[in-house]
Amino acid sequence: MVKPSLGSSDHESSYGHVSAETLEQDQIKQSLSSSTTATKTQNKRILLVDDNTDIAFTLRIGLEDNDPAMQVDSYDNPINALIDFKADFYDLLLIDVNMPLMDGFELCQKLLQKDINVKVCFMTAGEINIDAVREAHPLKSIGCFIKKPITTDELIKRIRAELE
Repeated sequence: MVKPSLGSSDHESSYGHVSAETLEQDQIKQSLSSSTTATKTQNKRILLVDDNTDIAFTLRIGLEDNDPAMQVDSYDNPINALIDFKADFYDLLLIDVNMPLMDGFELCQKLLQKDINVKVCFMTAGEINIDAVREAHPLKSIGCFIKKPITTDELIKRIRAELE
C-alpha cells in the first residue's frame, strides 16, 4: 500500500506518485512560460510617426534590422496613429515634430491621455528650442529630441538610452 505524501508538490498526486509524462509536460510548460516572459521583457515596442512615408519606412526597417529586440509600428499619418494606438502596449513613442493635420506635440498630448507611462522622443529636421518646448509642454514623459538626419546606429543608441 502506498501512503499519501505529507508535503505534496504540484507534481505529486495525492498518493505521492509522479509520472514521467507529467514531469515532462510541466517542464515544457515552465520552459515556454519563462521564454515568453523573457521575450516580453527583452522586446521593445516602438510607435514611430513621421509624415514622410520614406522616412517612416526607412527608420522602421533600420531599427528592426539592426536590433531584433525592437518591434516598430510606423505611421505616416498622425490621425491613423492616434486611432490605432493601444494603451499599455508601447515602450516608446518616436514622433516627428512637424506634420500636417496634427503636429507632434499635439499627437503626443493625445497619446499620453491614453497611456501616461509611455516614454517619448521627438524628431525634427528643423531647429528647436528644447527649453521652450519643455516649458510649453511640461510632460514628464518627454525624453529626448533627435535631430534629423540621423544614422541608424545613432538612433538605436539614443533609443536604448531612453529605454533604460
